[in-house]
Amino acid sequence: MTSKKHDKDRPVTMPAAVVWLQGITIVWMLVETAVSLYSAQQAHSVALLAFGSDSLVELISATVVLLSFMPAFSFSKRRAERWAGILLFVLAAIVGFTAVASLIGGVHAETSCLGIGITIAALIIMPVLAWGKRKVALLNNSRALAADAIQSATCAYLAALTLAGLTINAVFHIHWIDSVAALAALPILLIEGSRAMRGENCC
Repeated sequence: MTSKKHDKDRPVTMPAAVVWLQGITIVWMLVETAVSLYSAQQAHSVALLAFGSDSLVELISATVVLLSFMPAFSFSKRRAERWAGILLFVLAAIVGFTAVASLIGGVHAETSCLGIGITIAALIIMPVLAWGKRKVALLNNSRALAADAIQSATCAYLAALTLAGLTINAVFHIHWIDSVAALAALPILLIEGSRAMRGENCC
């Protein structure tokens, strides 16, 4: 009886926690994506382009997970996941081509204080969100939220990688390190793209 009662209560409590966590994630990812891509354009930073690309796809993933808990929305989650994967592969190709072209052409990435600031903020915020999602996912046996927690943790790792490249460039003026950091981020983008295509991000 207790188990049945708990199951009946679950649809009330779980969506509330999910809406709270995913709402914060969506708002933050909007800020992170906009600031990262703007900084990438201003500083000619391929590393920030890679970081912003991953942020954009995580924004899509977080939105899909949130909508999946809302009965009022009827959409194909599988199709959304495929499009997220395709988009990430396209962005990875753009990042890879731009990084190689920058290395060959000797493009110098400029110091980006805004880029450094947004990656530091991501290093603080994303692990906290990942921890919260993992906790709620375990309590409610939600595979969707558990997968999204992994993606949030991956974003933090990518932020650390990007921050390292930006900081080295800012301190030592080693301009090619930005492209190297972007190339180092490519496996992460490709892995996330593969997960999305297989439906591991959102289902």
